[in-house]
Amino acid sequence: MSDCLFCKIAAGEIPADVVYEDEQVLVFKDINPKAEVHLLIIPRQHIASLADIAEEHDELMAYMMRLLPRLAREQGLEHGFRTIINTGRGGGQEVFHLHLHLLGGSTLSGF
Repeated sequence: MSDCLFCKIAAGEIPADVVYEDEQVLVFKDINPKAEVHLLIIPRQHIASLADIAEEHDELMAYMMRLLPRLAREQGLEHGFRTIINTGRGGGQEVFHLHLHLLGGSTLSGF
């Protein structure tokens, strides 16, 4: 998607503070963090939102979910972390490229 912010970040066209990347995903620090640790995990493949995943995305989604605990440990979140997937405008999604928020640290507030 030529106008997608996260596609441009994944392509290296827009800089990001990358903490992990491989052929399937890119993980970078949120530019407006809501916690001490606030990472965004995006698939390199453009998928607009969680509402748009299909059976063909099962392996990718499982991969992303399994990656979360590893990333949390690497960020020093031994006591837990929060994950959020905002879906659609009504769900608070602002960038329409599927992304998982990984949040944690001492400033993480409750719901």
